[in-house]
Amino acid sequence: MSMDEALNAFFTESRELLEQMEGALLQLEKSPQDDEIINAIFRAAHTIKGSAGIFGLDHIVSFTHVAESVLDEVRTGRIVIDHALSGLLLRTGDHLRDLIERLESKREPDHDCEQRGKALSDGLSAYLGGAKVAVGHAPVVQAPMLTHACDGSAAAADHWHLSLRFGKTTIQDGFDPLSFLRYLGTFGQILHVETLTDNVPRLAELEPDECHLGFEVSYKTDADKAKIESAFDFVREDSEVRILPPGSKVSEYVSLIGELPESDLRLGDMLVRCGTLTQAELDAALDTQTAQGIEGKAVEPLGQMLVEGGQVHAAVVHAALAKQSNAREGGRSTEAQMLRVDASKLDHLIDLVGELIIAGAGALLVARKHRIKELVQATAAVSSLMEDVRDSALNLRMVQIGGTFNRFQRVVRDVSEELGKDIVLSISGAETELDKTVVERLGDPLTHLVRNAIDHGIESAEVRMQAGKPAQATVTLHAHHEAGSIVVEVSDDGGGLPKERILRKAIERGLVAPDAVLSEQDIYQLIFQPGFSTAEQVSNLSGRGVGMDVVKRNIMALRGNIDVSSTEGVGTTISIRLPLTLAIIDGFLMGVGKSAYVVPLNVVVECIEMSREKTAGKDWLDLRGEVLPLVRLRELYDIEGEPGRRQNVVVVKGNGTRVGLVVDQLMGELQTVIKPLGKVFQNVRGVGGFTILGSGQVALLLDVPNLVRQVTHSTDSTFLHKRQGASTETVD
Repeated sequence: MSMDEALNAFFTESRELLEQMEGALLQLEKSPQDDEIINAIFRAAHTIKGSAGIFGLDHIVSFTHVAESVLDEVRTGRIVIDHALSGLLLRTGDHLRDLIERLESKREPDHDCEQRGKALSDGLSAYLGGAKVAVGHAPVVQAPMLTHACDGSAAAADHWHLSLRFGKTTIQDGFDPLSFLRYLGTFGQILHVETLTDNVPRLAELEPDECHLGFEVSYKTDADKAKIESAFDFVREDSEVRILPPGSKVSEYVSLIGELPESDLRLGDMLVRCGTLTQAELDAALDTQTAQGIEGKAVEPLGQMLVEGGQVHAAVVHAALAKQSNAREGGRSTEAQMLRVDASKLDHLIDLVGELIIAGAGALLVARKHRIKELVQATAAVSSLMEDVRDSALNLRMVQIGGTFNRFQRVVRDVSEELGKDIVLSISGAETELDKTVVERLGDPLTHLVRNAIDHGIESAEVRMQAGKPAQATVTLHAHHEAGSIVVEVSDDGGGLPKERILRKAIERGLVAPDAVLSEQDIYQLIFQPGFSTAEQVSNLSGRGVGMDVVKRNIMALRGNIDVSSTEGVGTTISIRLPLTLAIIDGFLMGVGKSAYVVPLNVVVECIEMSREKTAGKDWLDLRGEVLPLVRLRELYDIEGEPGRRQNVVVVKGNGTRVGLVVDQLMGELQTVIKPLGKVFQNVRGVGGFTILGSGQVALLLDVPNLVRQVTHSTDSTFLHKRQGASTETVD
């Protein structure tokens, strides 16, 4: 792993940790005594600080250290977290995110950024009694030689001793060995360092990206062993890290001398120069080792020495070792199950699977054309395998929408606080999965809808109480699967949309004729017109009519649609319907003249064959007592030629309504690779993309919800009138 790759991993991990930290802080406001949540917040801050220290990012280390110190006080119960501290820590996370984004884009912190960081640090320090939290790189100084006599049990050293042997691939993995020493200096003092170069090969054999260094370090700190060990989390698997606390027994140093690869004399000399052992203690240790006849061999493990010394019962040691071993193996197993993959590589895989499907369809077409039984069977088997590959590839991109929903906890908290409203966010259907690309592009539209619901939809507490509502309002985010699509709903229990005011404003702006008769849904759709707003006052959040048109445009770009339902005085629900994936779908192929069209298989209800005379001159059918609007694709897209004697009606559903597509041929099911239309064709009515068939022919993908909306909105009253005033043959 190169340094750039290691830094990118740091950026990614830090963003994830900051999201977890934010979610935990918001959850902590509801459960302030939950120790597990507090520990999770502390671990997130500690990990970011440790990772930044490894890369020498001193400004991030120093800023995070102050927050970590406050969180440590919260953990011990000396500071009680409240709404104000929670808000301060949330802003701290925002500042950290900004620092990391600046680092990623190679931008230096500007004056405003520095001032914001200083203000946050001062605010956090106030919780520590106003004292400034010192952090930085402690100077490396020579420790005085200790001359205490060996007492036969414990060494005289009053500091920690660290034996570090970094793995050969440490530099290749993007880590600088010295950065770990620098990080140790942020929470302690390095008294002395001895560098071991015994393993460095001759210059002719030296590879520049291999590490052969080792260090013997005497270290003074108030931190515990777990914290010191955590400094080496990123290189623990490939490196050897041994830590001995102050006052360790001489026998433990004997064990250290025996376990490490250097000669006893060489390592013992290092321990003396570090001030960890006196010369007398070293001589006694080596004499003991020689007397036991184990010179040059590995001595018994520490646990065994504790048992023999009568300090710990053997069963306790064995149980602890077993638990530690299980935990380590379990951790490795979990890590092995997770793998980060570059999104671009995943996109390339999806593209290849799509091309494979097209090629497979072509092979199957050739096999059927030449009526080669064995080839038809073989291509059918390949098609079945391709379906499995397709499903597996698409599942790789599927993520739960809950991660996106949870981000709005912060949005609701901040915006409602700014507006002085008491609002809670309710989330349901967080486990619903959809394509990662869709999730990423859904974030901005949802943000605007949630902010709009808080600002415009929710009334003040006084108005709510006068209307008999609870003072605390609710904004709800809900997701569920429906007919192969995903439906995301943003609801509020506010005042609802004022239909009369919306219509009046539209007439004033010339969007609607004064004598026009619009359905309720038509009126609600006016709020998505550019610049349209019914707000009495312009606020920092909204009121200028900018945004809702962008929301709809973004949703339409995802091949989705957006609908509104509202009841004045009760609330509003905005429903977004999206495809599960933008790549590959199961489709149903139809032919009109020489043109081919595809609709998603999940929207097809049934197919009806009838004579041309039954559909001639009619724009609707009586389907078992139900009015079925007809869409003639030949007329809609001006396809040349006359229809045949027999016509087919494909009944499809969208937005809760059914329509019939009149076509010439039913060409069956197929796996469809969706490709986006170019800019020139983006405004073609009812078309959402295209696909290439096995024969090389281009087939257009019909946007069924859009077609249904066009038909039903333009002919709602017409169908009802014809249904009541005409005698028609019912289609069974």
